[in-house]
Amino acid sequence: MQRAANTALHGCAQAGGPAVFSRCFICRVTASPWQSSRAYGVIPPPRDPEEKEMLHRILRVDHAGEYGANRIYAGQMAVLGRTRTGPLIQEMWDQEKKHLEKFNEILAENRVRPTALLPLWNIAGFVLGASTAVLGKEGAMACTVAVEESISEHYNSQIRALMEKDPERYIELLNIIKEFRDDEMDHHDTGLEHDAETLPGYWLLKNAIQLGCKAAIYVSQRI
Repeated sequence: MQRAANTALHGCAQAGGPAVFSRCFICRVTASPWQSSRAYGVIPPPRDPEEKEMLHRILRVDHAGEYGANRIYAGQMAVLGRTRTGPLIQEMWDQEKKHLEKFNEILAENRVRPTALLPLWNIAGFVLGASTAVLGKEGAMACTVAVEESISEHYNSQIRALMEKDPERYIELLNIIKEFRDDEMDHHDTGLEHDAETLPGYWLLKNAIQLGCKAAIYVSQRI
């Protein structure tokens, strides 16, 4: 079921190994991310103000998303860190820390300002993580499923847009987004595997969190 959930999130016709990914529109990105022989790193120099604005919006919102995810896991660990669920949450959080570190690096290299709403996401993310963790392991996992599904879908939309525009030009960024998207999908599946759907009111909570995620994505791109 979890593999099928991954498939549904990024549109592959079937689940499986590398052969499947080679047929998937979203997954047709080369391996070995973050490595390049080009004069520039991850982001090519913008050709015009329109491209610069597009790239800055992508980086700004992705950085904000990874920052918020880190704060959510911090809130969950504050409540469940000493329980049997703690190591599982810590493992996912460690991956999110690497994501945020990479986007911090990319923003600095390209002089992209982060969203002005980071102080808000700092508090809101922690409160969301802690409040759902108070409901127990199932509450924390339900939150993880909702958030990671939203982030994965957003990464997918970015991959589509960049591939339609110029996949060769943006190959380094595409590789990073794809790798991070796959990590988020793994977290989504982990939440399902650890009883997220057994939480009373699961669908209501999930829809409420995802509505908040969409709003956060919208404003973080622009502010």
